[in-house]
Amino acid sequence: MRKSQSHDFETDVPAAELWEVYGTLRAAELLPELLPHVLAKVEVVSGDGCVGTILQLTFPPGIPGLETYREKFIKVDNDNYIKEAQTIDGDILKLGFLYYMVRFEVIAKGPASSVVRSTIEYEIDEAHPELEAMVSTGPLAATAEKFAGYIKAQKVAQSTS
Repeated sequence: MRKSQSHDFETDVPAAELWEVYGTLRAAELLPELLPHVLAKVEVVSGDGCVGTILQLTFPPGIPGLETYREKFIKVDNDNYIKEAQTIDGDILKLGFLYYMVRFEVIAKGPASSVVRSTIEYEIDEAHPELEAMVSTGPLAATAEKFAGYIKAQKVAQSTS
């Protein structure tokens, strides 16, 4: 049975500006830089950021059973600001997840504010109920906060130069 967990992060960054990061490969570049404790490395295996793009993600040392995995962009909706990435290979599946997909939705709240809704959809092999405890939106919430902070810092840097 598929389950899901979601987290909403409200920010005073416009949705279009957030999507410039989430909707492109810029997110893959920034993740290890801004959140090295979450992901040590993100490499583009193939693609240009559109549907079908495959990334290889490497965790930092010290997370038992998790070193790397690959994900494929299965949806990139530039009109509605939605991206979905499904795990297609690697340690997440080897642990016993039958399905693992992350969805990011950037929702405009007004001209200068938005919500980043991060959702994990997953299915666990019945033989591994302990995996339920590994599913957490915490890293996705931290990502939303760091990306919003990065965009704000870039605006400040541009306005003072």
